[in-house]
Amino acid sequence: MERNYLSINTDIWNEDAPNWVGVAHRLWGLETPEWGTWGNSETTVAMLPADMQGMDAVELGCGTGYVSWWMHKRGARVTAIDISAEQLATARKLATDHDAPITFIHGNAEATGLPDASFDFAISEYGASIWCPPDTWLREAWRLLRPGGRLEFLGNHPLSLICAPLDGSPADNALHRPYRNMWGADWTEVEFEPTGVCFNLTTSGWMDLFAEIGFAVTRYQELYAPEHAGGTRAAIPADWAKEYPVEHVWHLQKPE
Repeated sequence: MERNYLSINTDIWNEDAPNWVGVAHRLWGLETPEWGTWGNSETTVAMLPADMQGMDAVELGCGTGYVSWWMHKRGARVTAIDISAEQLATARKLATDHDAPITFIHGNAEATGLPDASFDFAISEYGASIWCPPDTWLREAWRLLRPGGRLEFLGNHPLSLICAPLDGSPADNALHRPYRNMWGADWTEVEFEPTGVCFNLTTSGWMDLFAEIGFAVTRYQELYAPEHAGGTRAAIPADWAKEYPVEHVWHLQKPE
């Protein structure tokens, strides 16, 4: 964590942005949202309120903006922030194409500069939820939410990290790094598919942090790959992800 993760992750996502344009077009075109690496359906994950009419919503680390689009379609007034100007360029183009008045901000989800208590709902799917230190972005989400506001986020399950070989090759059934005192991993110089610096905690570490900040946990989910899945995605083989949770979803609420 001594390295400048913000500049590293910004550069990674700016450089990789062209590879996500096709994915973005597909996700903006979905009738029913799909979540995470393996496309788990909103009908089972339920990260979004069915009716968001009158709600102010913020996406923290929006990438190409498809989650913001899904919230807009449900009636929310949406603000979205991302550190990658190139990812935001795709998001803004698609918002224009879909006539969606989403406010996109180029900035850091750990320190948005947005007013206190200005949102009813906050969400992150593989945005701030993995690319920002939990202690900073969760406190920012708390600050942004009104009393009674909800935060939903999806990221890598800690088991998928400790089963990931140190060289970046696909996860297997061995434990490759300690679980105790987990903070995340630096993937910038691994042999296979180098990326950026990601963050994670043990399950009890997440729970302790929520309690310290003040969030109540309303639901917790562990996601697996569907039975029809094959191949390897994001260094996780489908067969592994059918037996072990590859992602987790936290449903949180700021008390009234």
